[in-house]
Amino acid sequence: MFEYYPDTDMLYIKLVDGTSTESEEVAPGVVLDFDQNNRIIGVEIEDASRFIDLSRLELRALPVANLILSERIPAGT
Repeated sequence: MFEYYPDTDMLYIKLVDGTSTESEEVAPGVVLDFDQNNRIIGVEIEDASRFIDLSRLELRALPVANLILSERIPAGT
């Protein structure tokens, strides 16, 4: 799940459900959140609009995206 917070210009990419018990900045403005089992559960990108064109975010090669699109677009179009 992608969550964008315009008031702080922060993009959060939630990979799995869980509670963050530890965070680590791995690059300037990029923070990984870890759960109690040390699994990455999310990625926080600060000042997101400086690095990412938020109007052009696309999903590619995700089975769920293909499933959703196939339900909304009639076959043969």
